[in-house]
Amino acid sequence: MDNTATHNTPYGSWLSPISARQVASAAPAIDAPLIDNGSDGDDLYWLEARPEESGRSAIVRLDANGKKTDVLPAPFSARSRVHEYGGTPYIVVAGILFFCEQSDQRIYRLDTQSKEATPEAISPAHQNLRFADFCFDSQHQRLICVAEQASDSESEPRNFIAALSINAPHEFIELHSGADFYAFPRLSPRGSKLSWISWQHPQMPWQGSELWLAELTGEGLLSSPEKIAGGCDESIFQPQWSPAGDLYFVSDRSEWWNIYRYIDTGEIENNVQAICPQPVEFATPLWTLGMSTYGFCESDNIVACYTENGCWHLALITEETQQLKAIDLPFTQMSALISKGNRVWFIGASPSQSGCLVELNTCTGQHKIVHQFAALPIDEGNYSQPQAITYPTSDNEESHGFYYPPCNTAYSHAITAEKPPLLVMCHGGPTGATSTGFNLKIQFWTSRGFAVFDVNYRGSTGYGKAYRQALDGAWGIKDVDDVVAGAQHLIDQSLADPERILIRGGSAGGYTVLAALAFHDLFKAGASYYGIGDLETLARDTHKFESRYLDTLVGPYPAEKALYQQRSPINHIEQLNCPVVFFQGLDDKVVPPQQAEAMVASLDKKGLKVKYVPFKGEGHGFRQAENTERALLEELQFYSDVFGFSLPSPTSLKENA
Repeated sequence: MDNTATHNTPYGSWLSPISARQVASAAPAIDAPLIDNGSDGDDLYWLEARPEESGRSAIVRLDANGKKTDVLPAPFSARSRVHEYGGTPYIVVAGILFFCEQSDQRIYRLDTQSKEATPEAISPAHQNLRFADFCFDSQHQRLICVAEQASDSESEPRNFIAALSINAPHEFIELHSGADFYAFPRLSPRGSKLSWISWQHPQMPWQGSELWLAELTGEGLLSSPEKIAGGCDESIFQPQWSPAGDLYFVSDRSEWWNIYRYIDTGEIENNVQAICPQPVEFATPLWTLGMSTYGFCESDNIVACYTENGCWHLALITEETQQLKAIDLPFTQMSALISKGNRVWFIGASPSQSGCLVELNTCTGQHKIVHQFAALPIDEGNYSQPQAITYPTSDNEESHGFYYPPCNTAYSHAITAEKPPLLVMCHGGPTGATSTGFNLKIQFWTSRGFAVFDVNYRGSTGYGKAYRQALDGAWGIKDVDDVVAGAQHLIDQSLADPERILIRGGSAGGYTVLAALAFHDLFKAGASYYGIGDLETLARDTHKFESRYLDTLVGPYPAEKALYQQRSPINHIEQLNCPVVFFQGLDDKVVPPQQAEAMVASLDKKGLKVKYVPFKGEGHGFRQAENTERALLEELQFYSDVFGFSLPSPTSLKENA
């Protein structure tokens, strides 16, 4: 393209080399790597969520010879719905794959060594059971996992720890129940003890959870369960046994999620030891079951990923020195860490690298990418790089985020005195965090001449317990203050056009969008993806896992009904005076469609420019490529209509970039 002819092309109107279809069909998401549990071999497995296969979750194997194969035949899809968000839905034992099938949530068995084998259901039928987060009990030849049983009535599902024999007739028993939620059932190396975490309403696992330990009897039942750590004000994450038989876990008792070891002293107090305490976070919010941030290598040394100031790092903690020895790696986002011997695998990403499967040798410190997807045929000069920004916000506090300037090699950034439109992005949760890993959705906007500000508002993780808890009782206030203050900060720095400030977000981020539009007048348009307009409706209608989440974020309901009404955008339509587009999955159980539909009806009645884009067959978050593509194009067209961007032709849903 001739740059001289494009210097005066306005921001937002740039012809991008990144199409919506490319974003929608971007490399499948990789997750949950694991090593075969019952084999001495090194076969490596992982999940791939494939947008082009209607969001099917495939299971892939990399064998010792470097051969990659799909081991789960289509249309089978490994996905759990425990807590609605699910978690690790499979385990492999001596070449036998056991997985939770998305369609009926039953556990299936598949011999991965046989070309003729087909998946066979082995868990009870017609009992509304769901499963996730497996471990293998070799002594009793069974799987141990978290189970959830949905009710046909209006009562909440029941959660418990279950065991399922891998041999016919596949005996299914309940090992422990009584808590509202369970996670991380883990067997000691000798199979004589089982640890797990549990928590009760109204706590979320990142607010307060308990670590339990029990002996296993000869019959495989639990004996004398004992709580050994945790409580209402202490969050426990990833209990894990070392090869030597010591129990480790992550706790935020020190104001930071740090690693601890349990010491059986026979006393209730002083029975844990901090391992290399640091003002960094060795955990992440337990939105999905089976998450992992650390593992063990030779000599019981620990290899762990941790986050500091919004970026992730990897380090080795030696048993002798208990010092944090950082390992230099080109990744700023790391997750799903597993280990065996002196090798570690994890999902890594960076601002220029999408999620890939990485293998690290802890002896040499050398790493290699063992699986990644082909990069798009696009000059990397078109990719905007994040700039970490800390800025002042309300209550004399600070907030954080990542600023992405407009970036496209075909256009000059020094065009006249025009400032770019700014798109403020709000992550979900709200207990969560944005990532600096390569995000093609962000590049979709920056390559068109938009600036993007990805906000880690107060309440986000990665900045310590105090920052995470800053949103307690203040959801809809402090998060909104932070997105407004962040946008204003960029305006003051001459990095954004004050007349073209937009905001977008999904789920809890969608609520922040609607609240910012209703209670402030800085933003000129917004996009809500399966967002929340009515907090009362959310408190009454959402699923079990989040049904008491708002007790902490807002206040107990219905005791604080007036507060819920006060903070619900649906009750303040008279204050919302700018265009909004809504995107909604019609099968959403977390934020039902009625939320978006009520907002759309109210705004339409007021005469504002509003658009509603529903999607059949989609739940909370879009998995199908064609729907992701359509949503992006509809959003771009909506902004074009609002601000008069002259989009490159064609501008219809058949965009050709």
